[in-house]
Amino acid sequence: MHNNPLTRPTWIAGAMVVLALFLLPAAVPRFYVYMAALILITGLLATSLNMVLGFGGMYQFHHAVFYGIGAYGFALIATKTSLPSWVGYLVAPVVAALLSLIMGLITVRLSKLYFGMMQISLGSLVWALVFRWYSFTGGDDGIHGVCPPEAVSSTTGSYYFTLSVTLVCLWLMYRIVHSPFGRTFQGIRDNPERTSAVGVDVRRHQLAGLVIAGAFAGVAGSLFVTVEGCAFPELLFWTLSLEILVMCLLGGWFIFLGPMFGAAVMMTLRTFVGIYTEYWTMIMGVVLMLIILFLPEGVLGLFKRKTTGDKPAEEEA
Repeated sequence: MHNNPLTRPTWIAGAMVVLALFLLPAAVPRFYVYMAALILITGLLATSLNMVLGFGGMYQFHHAVFYGIGAYGFALIATKTSLPSWVGYLVAPVVAALLSLIMGLITVRLSKLYFGMMQISLGSLVWALVFRWYSFTGGDDGIHGVCPPEAVSSTTGSYYFTLSVTLVCLWLMYRIVHSPFGRTFQGIRDNPERTSAVGVDVRRHQLAGLVIAGAFAGVAGSLFVTVEGCAFPELLFWTLSLEILVMCLLGGWFIFLGPMFGAAVMMTLRTFVGIYTEYWTMIMGVVLMLIILFLPEGVLGLFKRKTTGDKPAEEEA
């Protein structure tokens, strides 16, 4: 394993994309600005999943529960307390990280598939609690009419806020992935027995990775409420976890920005395919099947290998 620093062309391309994103509201109708915000939020959520999936090798099959809890954390602060709504942006990652810690303490000692199945079971329990607790969470109706801070209440304001927070979070996650902790995390993914043999506390590192990823998912949840003004139980449901898993696989789950690309493709498909058919889940199933058969490295993983001549991405990540 070795460092793979960003090349100058990559930095230039990234700067051009960021510039285009900042200029977007001046160039397109409001609907596309709204869609871009949702893509950024979903991409942030998928990237947080990929921290433990692609770079940690952990079968996190119910990551959406932390997204939903972050959304509810923000919504409850804004609607049921007299605290400034800005406090919700601090509460959301904290409650998501705390839930991730609790679930991680239960599941981290389990191996791969059993870990994933237990995650689904525990996440489903949390969803059922939110779904039934009418007096606190609003039950299946959710929480509506959430007012974000005035500075970010407009479509343009919420977009720029979402873009800024997403860029900061991506930078932080990139730094974490390429830090000594991140390299150790990838070593655990590749060979946990050998990593443990050199004195690394494997379970502690995995638990820390779960908590970090859960916190970033909570941030994404708070951004969703900022844009949509509501929180509802479907944000915690396992089908959303499946969707973001497909995004990671589509973009390239061994490439840092792969999930962002996958989110952009999937969200665009979902929006425009939904105009013509209500069978979106069938389309997603076909996409997943095609990825498994023809693009196991994802689109960006294949592109990287073809352009650089590297080995398959799972050997390089």
